[in-house]
Amino acid sequence: MPTSHRKPLAAVLGALTLAATLTACGGGSAASDADVVTVYSADGLKGETGDGWYDQVFKDFEKDTGIKVAYVEGGSGEVVQRAVREKNNVQADVLVTLPPFIQQADGKGLLQKYTPAGADQVGGADKAANGTWTSVVNNYFGFIYNKKELPQPPTTWEQLLDSDYRGKLQYSTPGVAGDGTAVVIKALHDFGGEQPAMEYLGRLQANNVGPSASTGKLGPKVDKGELHIANGDVQMSYAQSRTMPNIGIWFPAREGGTPTTFALPYAAGLVTDAPHSDNGKKLLDYLLSAKAQQQVSEIGGGFSARQDIKATDETAIALTTLMDGVEIFEPDWNDIDRNLTKYVDAWRSATGS
Repeated sequence: MPTSHRKPLAAVLGALTLAATLTACGGGSAASDADVVTVYSADGLKGETGDGWYDQVFKDFEKDTGIKVAYVEGGSGEVVQRAVREKNNVQADVLVTLPPFIQQADGKGLLQKYTPAGADQVGGADKAANGTWTSVVNNYFGFIYNKKELPQPPTTWEQLLDSDYRGKLQYSTPGVAGDGTAVVIKALHDFGGEQPAMEYLGRLQANNVGPSASTGKLGPKVDKGELHIANGDVQMSYAQSRTMPNIGIWFPAREGGTPTTFALPYAAGLVTDAPHSDNGKKLLDYLLSAKAQQQVSEIGGGFSARQDIKATDETAIALTTLMDGVEIFEPDWNDIDRNLTKYVDAWRSATGS
């Protein structure tokens, strides 16, 4: 995938319910352990069965450094909100989330300046100009479908309005889940503005199962056939498809138009007043190391954030093929940053959610 297409997000809202999972963490408080680093991260990079990119990288990091990783996972916005609540008693060392939430975290003073080793190989659009965050895994927004139930997947937004999808379609909640907010962002682009986008999403609500705080939980439902269509993102959905063979990835287009998507990278920063700042720096360096970045596609199902890493593994080739013919646009992130709350409120009004 040409690196020139990899654009940053501005901030994507995350899951309301935070699932706290401490991995490779010994007894006692993480903050009291000198040989620990605490990571607050949006979901998607840790495998369902311990086979994800985080699983491998954290294991290698602990082996190489002796530093254990305490891992707390949640939605893109919720991990930021948790860090906000803890500003007077900071617990996290590293924050990983999607745009525009990484920008939101920076704006709230949650991130300190640190340039990880290898960041010079990350494109300027994929890191903060002020040095507070850097993308560690590039990614793109997409939808998924059940290949068994739908041998011929839909190709357009308009097809999703068909009554055949009633009760078989679900997307995660905008303003709560990162990929759910991405549904609104893509609709704003594809339909040409707020009014037509909200009119469409209001009509689509007749088929929507209802709210979901987690995008990742929709994948298993699609694989089992409980759902036929759901939202996701390329990295997470591709990783899920390895153990969920009925999942296929697609990108909706307007009727008569071209399928579109936009970049949704995982961006990482060092937390202000981190209790284990030095350990946090070491982990950020490790996440951007050539070894870890080479594993992004092969293990994680994503795209390396480094321009000098040219993955040639089977997954990298498959991902490149998947993205062929898909138009990659860059949202107006200044507009999204200013008006995100307004857009989410408009979505709630249009859908009655």
